[in-house]
Amino acid sequence: MSLRLIIAALFLGSNGVLAARQPHIVFILADDFGWNDVGYHGLEIRTPNLDKLSAGGVRLENYYVQPICTPSRSQLMTGRYQIHTGLQHSTIGTCQPNCLPLDEKLLPQLLKEVGYSTHMVGKWHLGMYKKECLPTRRGFDTYFGYLTGCEDYYNHERCDRVSGLDSERCALDLRDGEEVATNYSGVYSTELFTQKTISIIEKHKSMQPLFLYVALQSVHAPLQVPERYLTPYKFITDDNRRVYAGMVAAMDEAVGNITLAMKQHGLWDNMILVFSTDNGGQTLRGGSNWPLRGRKNSLWEGGIRGVGFVVSPLLKQPGTVSRQLIHISDWLPTLVSVAGGSTNGTKLLDGFDMWDMISKGFLSPRLELLHNIDPLYQDTRPCPHAVSKTSWPGSPFNTTIHAAIRSSKFKLLTGYPGCDTWFPRPIHNDSESSSSEAPLKPVMLFNIEDDPQERNDLSDKLPDIVDYLLKRLYKYQSGAVPINYPDDDPKCDPGPTGAWGPWA
Repeated sequence: MSLRLIIAALFLGSNGVLAARQPHIVFILADDFGWNDVGYHGLEIRTPNLDKLSAGGVRLENYYVQPICTPSRSQLMTGRYQIHTGLQHSTIGTCQPNCLPLDEKLLPQLLKEVGYSTHMVGKWHLGMYKKECLPTRRGFDTYFGYLTGCEDYYNHERCDRVSGLDSERCALDLRDGEEVATNYSGVYSTELFTQKTISIIEKHKSMQPLFLYVALQSVHAPLQVPERYLTPYKFITDDNRRVYAGMVAAMDEAVGNITLAMKQHGLWDNMILVFSTDNGGQTLRGGSNWPLRGRKNSLWEGGIRGVGFVVSPLLKQPGTVSRQLIHISDWLPTLVSVAGGSTNGTKLLDGFDMWDMISKGFLSPRLELLHNIDPLYQDTRPCPHAVSKTSWPGSPFNTTIHAAIRSSKFKLLTGYPGCDTWFPRPIHNDSESSSSEAPLKPVMLFNIEDDPQERNDLSDKLPDIVDYLLKRLYKYQSGAVPINYPDDDPKCDPGPTGAWGPWA
């Protein structure tokens, strides 16, 4: 091989990206952001920055996340379904002695191996009962944010019940690295996290590739926002929806400020920016997934179809809309590949490298998607419908289990998928109304391409497809690890320190 070819081989990274010019990667994750809450999907809330960014990139309109926080974040970090990490059920509670398994190799660790400077700002929610679980022990050079699932936007306190003590504790949940951050009371978290993110961008030396994970608190409850963001939404009569709209406006402004900083400091011309929600909108707290059915914590499309897009000068077909199937577990192999890294050190991945699909408009390599299998699922939030007890004859899979799988254009739901209504409820004619009020069945099949609102159950008309997908669920369940959902540990009591954090 000639000297010229040897030099070229040394500098060429995966997908033709020059290793010496590895792209900066910024991943912005919104919290509880609904399908109808981004401007380019709805008319009520304006998101000029998200609209403009996504219009110049690739909008992902067949993009899926998980129905709640911890599972989505775990799949982003590992590239693996939650049935393979023991996180099938619910989220990691404040006092649970549990975290994303320590034998999993995470996205920032893989990027560090190929020279990236790695930083995280915002919500962790992947467990913190011992120090080994903290972001700074899982691949991030720096961390500023909160460790639990939600908190007050201004005083940064989390109130939670400590099992065994029969009492509720309110304590600070804000960390700078591994130390408690005590000097930020009164600073709205969206603005605080934006300031910290911009500070990282300003200090970064552009010759080293940057991975920046910004997990915003917005727009998760509690519904809090500075008054100035409410002014444009006085026309919204519902109090929750009006405040939520203001929170979206604050988040949109934050994304605009972060991208402006990247441009001003020379990072924009060689970067990949991904924007994603972690799950569907919580309609009980102002969110909207219209016209999709369901809400956060459900396996209906409203709980799992996510707002997402990619912006980058490296895109071969910018300004496009992709309707190819993609899932949050696909980001790890995609971003590691485009960074010139390797996933050889991970456990078997469930995600796929989607860069050619995103950048060049190729077909998705993903033909199937397991949404989840959770035998312990319960939805205690009020919802008017119940599941009938009719089973599917001859099924190898227990159809009382909360589960869903997507294969090509078909989606199968079993058990109770979660609250099944639309918000707001659509106006039906009499026949549609009566059918939509019928009891849910433990096995339902929908053609998601033709019927994204999941109105027309096809299980009786297409039994062969039902049989096939039930066998697929059975195979997945056979390979699942046991659910790890331990009881709360009363030793988590933050009383002695005044802050939530590692206690084991």
